[in-house]
Amino acid sequence: MNGASREALAAARERLDALTDSTSVDAAKLADELAAVTALLQREVSLRRVLTDPAQDGEGKAQLAARLLDGQVGGTTADLVSGMVRSRWSQPRDLVDAVEELAAVADLTAAQRTGSLDNVEDELFRFGRIVLSSPDLRAALTDRSATVQAKTALLRTLLGGRAEAVTERLVVRLVAQPRGRSLEAGIHTLSRIAAERRDRLVAVVTSAVPLNDSQKQRLGAVLARLYGHPMHLNLDVDPEVLGGISVRVGDEVINGTIADRLDEAARRLAG
Repeated sequence: MNGASREALAAARERLDALTDSTSVDAAKLADELAAVTALLQREVSLRRVLTDPAQDGEGKAQLAARLLDGQVGGTTADLVSGMVRSRWSQPRDLVDAVEELAAVADLTAAQRTGSLDNVEDELFRFGRIVLSSPDLRAALTDRSATVQAKTALLRTLLGGRAEAVTERLVVRLVAQPRGRSLEAGIHTLSRIAAERRDRLVAVVTSAVPLNDSQKQRLGAVLARLYGHPMHLNLDVDPEVLGGISVRVGDEVINGTIADRLDEAARRLAG
């Protein structure tokens, strides 16, 4: 998002945080209702155009949203969405993206309340790796000819009882409403939002063998000092890494593997 949409999303995130700071607000229910609004806006193209039309009065758009949502979702959700349409959006799709992001944030807030946010982060990462390594599973979950019910049933078979309830809800929602994104891109976005819940950066660490607890703690401390933020480690094992580790933080790669050093030596010899 750029410009007006980015500012509108930031304001909506602040309002959501203020709401979910109150334990009286059911964050999981709020997430489900925001997901329902996302589906509505995705389906009704003309509606989202009206609600983001800069020529229309903000208060009028808010009242329209409130009327449409009355009786469909709770008052908290309706008020939150009404506030969002008062803001300016650079393009109609940005409003849908924003409501969808708030749904994910609300679900992750529910996980944070129960102390399961770390598990959810790890499970999202592991599920992403499973999808990457299993073309058949990816094909089944992205098959446009398959029904949402069939895909949901497959996911519940894979995740039911093996993952946190929030993880299952997030992944099911992503598969049911891909909205033109790849499955990998959707999981990456969810992982980023999960990390932001604790104001942490995510480091994807690849090593030839699993790191022990002491190594993980030392690496996390070093990266936290380097980047000035708490760091969540997503750990992956790749036997082709001959030694050392490779760390990716966002678009930046810190490569300290033996294989990388050998490649560099070969390049120097060739040059």
